Amino acid sequence: MINRRTVLSAAGAAAARAAAGTALGTGVAGADATIGVNPGVSHGTWEGWGTSLAWWANVFGDRDDFADLFFTTRTVTYNGAALPGLGMNIARYNLGASSWNSVNGERMVASPNIPGFKQIEGFWQDWNNEDPNSAAWNWSADAKQRAALVKATQRGAISELFANSPMWWMCHNHNPSGAADASVTNLQPWNHRQHAHHLAVTARRARDQWGVTFRTVDPFNEPSSNYWHANGTQEGCHIDATTQRSVLAHLRTELNRQGLSGTRISASDETSYDLARTTWNSFDSTTRSLVNQVNVHGYQGTGGRRDLLHNDVRAAGKVLWNSEHGDSDGSGLHTARCLLLDFRWLKPTAWCYWQVMDPTAGWGAIRYDGSTLRAGAVETKFYVLAQFTRHIRPGMRIVDTGSDLAVAAYDPGARRLVIVAANTGAAQTLTFDLSRFTQVSGGSGGLVPRWSTVPSGGDRYTHRQDTWLSGKVLRVPFSAGQVQTFQVDGVVQ
Repeated sequence: MINRRTVLSAAGAAAARAAAGTALGTGVAGADATIGVNPGVSHGTWEGWGTSLAWWANVFGDRDDFADLFFTTRTVTYNGAALPGLGMNIARYNLGASSWNSVNGERMVASPNIPGFKQIEGFWQDWNNEDPNSAAWNWSADAKQRAALVKATQRGAISELFANSPMWWMCHNHNPSGAADASVTNLQPWNHRQHAHHLAVTARRARDQWGVTFRTVDPFNEPSSNYWHANGTQEGCHIDATTQRSVLAHLRTELNRQGLSGTRISASDETSYDLARTTWNSFDSTTRSLVNQVNVHGYQGTGGRRDLLHNDVRAAGKVLWNSEHGDSDGSGLHTARCLLLDFRWLKPTAWCYWQVMDPTAGWGAIRYDGSTLRAGAVETKFYVLAQFTRHIRPGMRIVDTGSDLAVAAYDPGARRLVIVAANTGAAQTLTFDLSRFTQVSGGSGGLVPRWSTVPSGGDRYTHRQDTWLSGKVLRVPFSAGQVQTFQVDGVVQ
C-alpha cells in the first residue's frame, strides 16, 4: 500500500494489457501523432467531476474558500494567490463507522495506527434502538464533513452516500479498520440489515433536515480487497461478494421503507477494474437488478481491462462511474494519463478524485499538515485537474478520438468542442483532425484559446490566445510533460 491504496505495478499491468490485446492508442508520447475527432461515435453524456469528502472535509469542511475552490469555477484567493475553482459537481459523503460511547459495557476498538482525522463519527451509536429519533442516534456527529456536503450542495453539486466500514458495533471485533485477518468478512451476519438501515435513515435525514438528496447510495468501499486490517490506518471492512448480495437486497428494502424509492443504488467501489468486473459478474440477475450504477476505483493505474468492465456494465444497461482515483504523483501527469485511459477504454460518465486535500505529498491537489491540520502547498496536480474539470462540463457529449493522448467533448448548443491532451513523454506535435464536423470556424480568424500546465516549467493553467485553425486542422506543439486544453468554437456536427 502507498498511503491508502495498493497501486499495481505499471510495468506488469502494461504487459498484461498488451497480452490481452488492448494495446493503447494512435500515438505514442514523444512521437508526432494525428488524432481524428469523430462526433459520430459518442461515449455518453458527461455527468461531472467529484471528490470524496472524508477525510479532508473532516478537517476543513466548514471553510467557504475551499467549498468555492472545489465546487465552483470562481477565482478563489488562497494563501495570497488567485486559483481557478475546479468546478466539481459531485460530492461523495462517507458515512462514518466510529463513536466513542459505551453500549452495554462494550466500546469501539480502534486501530493504534489510525489518525484522529480519519476516524469519522457515525450516527447510529447504540444498537438497542433503531428509531432515529431516539437517543441511540447522534445527529450532531460529523459536523465538518456534513458542513462540506451542504456547502457543495448549495453550490450545485449532486451527491452520493457511501461507507468505508459499517459502524464499529456491527463488526465482529468492534474495530472499524478491519479484522485481524484482512481476508475475513468483518461485518457480522446479523447486522446486514442494520448496516443498510443506517445508510437509508441517514439518506432520509439528509433529505429532510440537511437539504441534501443523495442521488445514489453505495454501502461498500473496496469490499473485496484483503488489506482492511485491525492495525490499519483508516476505516475499512472486507465484505465478500455473497455478503454484498445480502446487504444490497436489504438496502433496497430499507430505502423504500424510508420513502426513498427514487434513490438509486451504486456498487461496489472495488479497488481495480479487474476486481470490479469479477465482483459484478459474480452477482446473480436479482442482485444486478438492484444496482443502477457500477462504481469502480482507478487504483490499477495504467493497467487493467477497462474495456472489458465497460462492455459488461453497459451490456447490463448500467451507469458506470470511476468513483475514486488517487495517486502519489504531485505533478498530475500520472493522473492525466490515467484519466485519458479511462476516457478511451472505461468510458465512464463521471470521474472523482479521492482526496482533493491530503497530508501526504503528491496525493492531493492541496497538501495539509497531518499533525497541525494546517492547509499548505498547492500541488501542480491541482492545475492539471483544472485543465479537465473546468472545460469538460456536465451535459457535454464525450466523442471518440481513437487515442489515449486526448479526450474530446462536444456541446452542440454552444457549438463548442473541447479537447484536452497530455504529453507525458518527450516533445512532440499533435495534429487534431476535425474534418468529420460539418463546420469548424473557431474564433476570430480561426483563433483557438488554449490553457497550458507544464509541471516542470512555469505554466500553471496558463491561458493563451496564440493558436489558430488551419481549415479543419489544429496543429499544436507539446513540450515534454505538457497538458493543454483547447476550446474550438463555431463547431457544427
